[in-house]
Amino acid sequence: MNASVSMHHLTKRFGSFVAVNDVSMEVTSGEIFGFLGPNGAGKSTTIRILCGLLVPSEGSATVAGFDVASQPEQVKQSIGYMSQKFSLYDDLTVGENIDFFSGIYGVPRERRDERKRFALELSGLDARKDTLTRLLPGGFKQRLALGCAILHEPPVLFLDEPTSGVDPIARREFWELIYQLSAQGKTIFVTTHYMDEAEYCHRVALMYRGAVIALGSPDELKRELGGASLLRLDASDLLAAMDALAGGPGIEDVAVFGSGLHVRVRDLAASTAWIQDGLRAQGVAIERLEPIDASMEDVFVSLIEAEERK
Repeated sequence: MNASVSMHHLTKRFGSFVAVNDVSMEVTSGEIFGFLGPNGAGKSTTIRILCGLLVPSEGSATVAGFDVASQPEQVKQSIGYMSQKFSLYDDLTVGENIDFFSGIYGVPRERRDERKRFALELSGLDARKDTLTRLLPGGFKQRLALGCAILHEPPVLFLDEPTSGVDPIARREFWELIYQLSAQGKTIFVTTHYMDEAEYCHRVALMYRGAVIALGSPDELKRELGGASLLRLDASDLLAAMDALAGGPGIEDVAVFGSGLHVRVRDLAASTAWIQDGLRAQGVAIERLEPIDASMEDVFVSLIEAEERK
């Protein structure tokens, strides 16, 4: 597979602050690539470099075969970009927004009607093409923004927190559109803070303090939790349970997840018995204690905490 996005020792400094620190990786054509990390990790700075908006301090990057430092205009013509802050014009209708972005993106005049039909079909808004954009539900605005971002048929799409603020059903429908575009060979580079969405990506990179600390498929990253097992614990007193388990033999980590705890252990059988005895001795009633599969959120928490300990 050809590398659609490539970074080699990419570094960006702002004075003495290193926002992106020696990042190297490649994303192939047709891949849905997730970019994860806490706020301030360097994700947005990296994307701005890849979009030709910032020049790297060191290292190099290419997008669709163009160098981001020496060929930024060619890069911009080869990408589609969609952010969590929709770049649509609320006082224009759906159709007028599509017409406007067709001009901005330089779609040839003879192809604009065809591309407009495509965007309306993709967004499911053909019946609402004369509706003011501000009157659309969030999920439809999001789909319209995606349709506008690919009017010029770019080979690479950057989606920066694209599903922020929309309901779960709209998020799932949006991801179905992403899969359609991936199947057509488009490279999708997506940042998200929804850990369940990371499961939909072919590969993910976890960025922390400017560096990529993990890279692989969701399944690969889950397997790399160090051979530990995971238990779900629901108890009558979560705080007392956390205090009782912290630092216990074979207990690697205890974290709050929803209304319960996720407990990472080295030896499943031995730790289960120890947890039962230890909580009973503290007067904490166990409502549920069973092995579970690790989620991307577990991976995220585990890796960040490991970096913090370093």
